[in-house]
Amino acid sequence: MTNPVLAEVLRGEEVESRHRGSLVVCDAAGGVVLAVGDVEGRVFPRSAVKSIQALPLVESGAADAFGFTNKELALACASHNGEPEHAARAQSMLEKAGLGEADLECGTHWPSRQNTALDLAKGGKHPNQLHNNCSGKHSGFLCTCAHQHIAPRGYVTAEHRLQEIVRDAMESVTGAKHDAAHRGIDGCSIPTYAVPLKSLARGFARMATGEGLEPHRAAAARRLFAACMAEPFFVAGTDRADTAIMRAGEGRVMVKIGAEGVYCGAVPELGLGFALKCEDGASRAAEAIVARLLVILMRGDEAFAERFEQIANPIFTNWNGLVVGGVRTPEAFA
Repeated sequence: MTNPVLAEVLRGEEVESRHRGSLVVCDAAGGVVLAVGDVEGRVFPRSAVKSIQALPLVESGAADAFGFTNKELALACASHNGEPEHAARAQSMLEKAGLGEADLECGTHWPSRQNTALDLAKGGKHPNQLHNNCSGKHSGFLCTCAHQHIAPRGYVTAEHRLQEIVRDAMESVTGAKHDAAHRGIDGCSIPTYAVPLKSLARGFARMATGEGLEPHRAAAARRLFAACMAEPFFVAGTDRADTAIMRAGEGRVMVKIGAEGVYCGAVPELGLGFALKCEDGASRAAEAIVARLLVILMRGDEAFAERFEQIANPIFTNWNGLVVGGVRTPEAFA
């Protein structure tokens, strides 16, 4: 199956690039509300499923034992910029569990936000693992280990007890088998599993509604989604699409980007989850497509849907501030 063009990049009025992809909207029972392109094909969701991976943090009682607020829970689901607030919150999480930066196994990179990285460098400092965009997730993993008395060393490996618990949660929520045959290693070193796009959409519908999940898991899922929607800065950060979309959604929309053009999300009031993949891995296209999808899903509330129009059709300017083009997404997905 050839996936359709879901976004076009314009230079002036001419199409400069085209982005093909697939998307699907499901209810918690797996019923398909909208499907475009190949939605049965397997994709690596990467960071898009961090909220599902954070379920053991809440279910185990670790989040309550360490007094975590919405900010910590949102950070546990985050791909953050490495801004000072992000790094400090991750450090605080670890300290509450008697752990520190050296216990992380996510690796080190400069903060994703350029200004933050420059400030660090100008101060003569170097980044550490707290600046890794996945440090919140990894801090959540370590806190879960500490609370459950699981030896943390090697917690990123597929054979570690923590990753077995996370894998079980992923399978329970998505209904898709997560096996070694479809396993890869994510950028932060934990296992990542390729599953059908439709399974991811169904999983997010279940997370949003609790339907199809046992009560304890359903409560944890709703709590994590609520935390992300209440504290979107800690899910991503300054000038990031996830933060902008959830702020515009005002507690009615949950979204999370993943690497290589993946996006997952849910509209709890509609009982729907969605997932999409840009074939070429372009995040700029994925961000525009998810915003267009939200416009379509929320058409029953025109004033609310209008909030996502600018994200669906962003305008590009050059270094002199001149408008040079933008991204165009279709008004409807055929």
